[in-house]
Amino acid sequence: MNRYFRSAILLLCSVPLLASAAVRIVTGPTPIRDGDAKARGDITVVNQKLAFALAVESPVPYGVPRGALVDIAAVVNGKIGRDRAVFADFIPNNWSAWPNTYQKIDIVDRGPQQVVIRTVRDWGKVVISTTYTLKDGADRVEVSTTMRNDGDAALPGLLSGLTYWPKGGFLFGVPGAPERGPAPEVLAHRMVAYDADWSVALHAAYFNDVEYASKDLYQLHTLAPGESRQFDGWLQVGTSGDLAPVMRAEIARDGLPSGVVRGTVRGMDGKPVKQAVLVLEKAGKPYGWALAPAGSYNMQLPLGDYQIYATAKGYRQTARQSLTVAGGQPLTRDFSQLQGPGTIHFDVKNAKSLPLDARIVISQGQQPVVEFLGKKTFFTELYRKGKADVSLAPGAYVFTVSSGGGFLNEAVQLPVQVHAGVQQRAEVVLKPFAEPATRRWFAADLHHHADQAEAVTPPADLARAQLAAGLDLLFVSDHDTMINLPELASIAGRRKLPFIGSMELSASWAHFNAYPLKAGQKLAIDMSTATVDQIFAEARRLGATTIQVNHPFIPYGYFASLDARLAPGGFNGDFNVVEINASTPGDDVKVLHKLWQYWNEGKPYYLSGGTDVHDVWNDVSGRVRTFAQVDGQLTPANYSAAVKAGHSYVSAGPLIYPDTVFGTRLAKRPATLGFDLQALAGIKKVELIGGGVVAASLTFDDFPRTRRVDFMPTDNAAWYALIVEDRDGHKAYSNPVWIGPQP
Repeated sequence: MNRYFRSAILLLCSVPLLASAAVRIVTGPTPIRDGDAKARGDITVVNQKLAFALAVESPVPYGVPRGALVDIAAVVNGKIGRDRAVFADFIPNNWSAWPNTYQKIDIVDRGPQQVVIRTVRDWGKVVISTTYTLKDGADRVEVSTTMRNDGDAALPGLLSGLTYWPKGGFLFGVPGAPERGPAPEVLAHRMVAYDADWSVALHAAYFNDVEYASKDLYQLHTLAPGESRQFDGWLQVGTSGDLAPVMRAEIARDGLPSGVVRGTVRGMDGKPVKQAVLVLEKAGKPYGWALAPAGSYNMQLPLGDYQIYATAKGYRQTARQSLTVAGGQPLTRDFSQLQGPGTIHFDVKNAKSLPLDARIVISQGQQPVVEFLGKKTFFTELYRKGKADVSLAPGAYVFTVSSGGGFLNEAVQLPVQVHAGVQQRAEVVLKPFAEPATRRWFAADLHHHADQAEAVTPPADLARAQLAAGLDLLFVSDHDTMINLPELASIAGRRKLPFIGSMELSASWAHFNAYPLKAGQKLAIDMSTATVDQIFAEARRLGATTIQVNHPFIPYGYFASLDARLAPGGFNGDFNVVEINASTPGDDVKVLHKLWQYWNEGKPYYLSGGTDVHDVWNDVSGRVRTFAQVDGQLTPANYSAAVKAGHSYVSAGPLIYPDTVFGTRLAKRPATLGFDLQALAGIKKVELIGGGVVAASLTFDDFPRTRRVDFMPTDNAAWYALIVEDRDGHKAYSNPVWIGPQP
């Protein structure tokens, strides 16, 4: 155990989990199901309503120092439920590197009326002290963090605050807030992760900025030398996806004047609708909801104007009713005539009547705010290629049906009227556009998560999404684990395509993908303390031939940490490729300029690309992908070798077929450099880059889908690369063709 952990942790090794017990502490592996606090010195705190665990000896995800909350679960009738947290902690500055030398943990109050635990860690010259308090009978953990600047310099522009990254489920972000960025005016001060049978809400009133779909609640501030700042919040745990208790807790926390709304929900037959949901909107935006398990509801709301409607899984939502909560007598809002679901049997084929893996998205029509009521994105089945059976609420819909992700086939807009209780068949024929695989150009999404850490995509659904995207190889890179490699290898074998196993090595200051990796291995280093040398050595030990620098310029990207001198070990040149990440398109230019600098120095680091998808239903697999030319058999090893050698390009739409394969070295400058181009959206612009500047450029006002271009290089550049932009602004970036002898 770390020498900084105090003797106060020497507690009972285990205690019976009795419903009648008050607040208590358990040391050792957590009793929370699927929990991650598995070491002897870890601490779990339990009362009648919830349990949470702190990682004292176990590693914390993403390389964060020990002392964080890594597990939380509801307790029902004395039984501790499943873990609903990957991570909940205080972040000092928007996931930038966390330089840390110590972690101290004190048990301030051991119960039984309350348990109070304090963790103290350093972040550079800043001392961060977090107190967790769980009281007898409470459904919430009180969290209070103080950060104190013990340095001599002011720290401007910090984004600091509490975070909650859930394990599974869905997210309902701060009402009225954007996905990310400044949030000066919001409708409520909480975010919720949930599913039908659980919820965890993070309440906090201090924040003025949200990040990562409200998983992070930050305050933008400057911390002067000697200054302290406090951040208070709650983690509230529920046993269902009902947000009525969350709204009620917010009213109590802030002392808001309130009123009560109640009513019933009935179907076409006049009977109560089981498991109905009442959805609230405020100022035209989703505010929350209440469940009506037996068809009746009762909820407390802050005073104000709302709209409310009723729905249920597969049911058409009712018309909205206006609602003004003014206190006094409870208001009644009843709903009736709810219509049950209909079913569409999709059959997706190509022009030759061969089945296609496909992605089916509701472009117009009812899309439930409460996500356990129904999805907006569907995929054809894994082993019934081209088939999908979708149950939906009645109404008019337009579906976008695609296969090949905007690269290979034309998508179809399909209008369908769904009727209650009616089954219908929808046959969809997609027109082919391009077949790069016939020219030995194969595509993979080289950054994709399944269902580990905060990701929510089971391996089978990852495969369905990547197949629907028209990718030629399956790929997974979960944070610090290879647990999903065996299942995906099995799926790939049944579907007869290669599978590249990977892992995202995740420190607090950088993330790297290592591939290809074989199943049956485990990470053998501590990512919270590992240096870059140790990380790269571990990747090679595991068998990786290719190391990819992921999202290099975000706050915890490797290049950003190098610039800030926060990467332990400094620069290590043993990586091979640098990622164009679909989630950070604003960094494309930075990545290109960095690679062009390397190429001007004669250093053979190359581009790769991936999406960083965690949720295939709310993001698009393969929307950025790496095309590599592979000679011989398409295998994980051969594809990875082609990427490492730069025989590749990254694209969000355009297709490139070069006369001279990228990554090749020519003895002298050629008379011409020729390329065949395709873009389903139409080609807008082509630039030949020589030595880091635009050597030649072509624009196309008619946006041709196919075009041959030939450039005659006239300068003495040591390399040439291509940028192609389509009509939608999507781009492809190539690796270089080298000119002249190797320096």
